[in-house]
Amino acid sequence: LEGQLDNVHAQLLTQYGIVDITDIVTDHETAELSHLESQLALVKRSLDELGTVNIGAIAEYEEVKIRFDFLTKQRDDLKTASDTLLQTIDEMDEEVQIRFKQTFDAVAARFSTIYAKMFGGGRAEIFLTDPKHLLTTGIDITAQPPGKKFQQMSLLSGGEKALTAITLLFAILDVRPVPFVVLDEAEAALDEANVDRFAKYLYHFSGDTQFIVITHRKGTMMNANLLYGVTMQEAGVSKMIAIDLDKVTESVG
Repeated sequence: LEGQLDNVHAQLLTQYGIVDITDIVTDHETAELSHLESQLALVKRSLDELGTVNIGAIAEYEEVKIRFDFLTKQRDDLKTASDTLLQTIDEMDEEVQIRFKQTFDAVAARFSTIYAKMFGGGRAEIFLTDPKHLLTTGIDITAQPPGKKFQQMSLLSGGEKALTAITLLFAILDVRPVPFVVLDEAEAALDEANVDRFAKYLYHFSGDTQFIVITHRKGTMMNANLLYGVTMQEAGVSKMIAIDLDKVTESVG
């Protein structure tokens, strides 16, 4: 009997966590048997709903945790790289704004000076449409050719627009010289007087910049160093002619 009693104690402790059997005896004396049976049925049902214990859960947890830690590290690395790139972009934007403003101010000053020389008078300005946002601002041009009122570039004649654009090009080259420039009939819309001004000012930059100019205007050709012409004396056969005007000038002199 003592052995059976020990087995009952062990079963109560293992399945129901009951240590002292006297508590059960007292409960039996105070509670109805049917109520206890219903409670026991509920407990057994709850245990059945828990199902079997997954013995491989620990190994699965370790595998998932390793994967989670790896992805978390990758996410942190990407976030760090993103923050670094954004910081670099901000620094570059700041530097770009500083350099752009410095260059723009220099070009604007030279543009006004060169415009008066190219047009033989008048005045012109370039300005920013949105000075507070240098990365997205536009650039507008207003000009006043001699004898006309101050107005937007869009209201100028075709020749005035062309010469104003050429003046802006010369202003940029004066501030930031480049070694090589190609112009394709840039002065085609100009009258003879302005063609002569264009050619002479072009010659002014020839010491720092080499120009290749495609043109059919005599004034531009007269101020060139070398002329290359293409003729077609026979149908379908092109022939190139080269003339060194510097040598021609020396021989004539």
